[in-house]
Amino acid sequence: MSLGVETIRNIAETYTLAWNSGDPERVAGCYARDGDIVINRGTPWQGRARIAEMAAGFYADVNNMRVILDDLRIAGDHVAFIWTFTGQHAGTGHSLDVQGWEEWDLGPDGSIAASRGWYDAEDYARQVAGP
Repeated sequence: MSLGVETIRNIAETYTLAWNSGDPERVAGCYARDGDIVINRGTPWQGRARIAEMAAGFYADVNNMRVILDDLRIAGDHVAFIWTFTGQHAGTGHSLDVQGWEEWDLGPDGSIAASRGWYDAEDYARQVAGP
């Protein structure tokens, strides 16, 4: 049974607010207890504690991070969460404006069971290095 478009939009808005809170535990709370995220085909971060570690790493690298929900694509309980994040790199101070997306499989309770995230790592590195 599908969660419905409005429910999924609420899940996406809650996820965006969680990222913008600066609280890694709040981000992790959007996931199923054994949920996972893989970024750019990297090593999976599985379980809420590991997902909180992943979020904390982003917060450590990006000052004043803001996530913007650009768009959603919904097919049943499979969702493309299309985003932009902005901020300043903590090490260089250079401005960041990074676009990407996550492909979610949602559980019946609306938690994120699995996420596959994508962004252009070369563009990110270019922005970190600056002009």
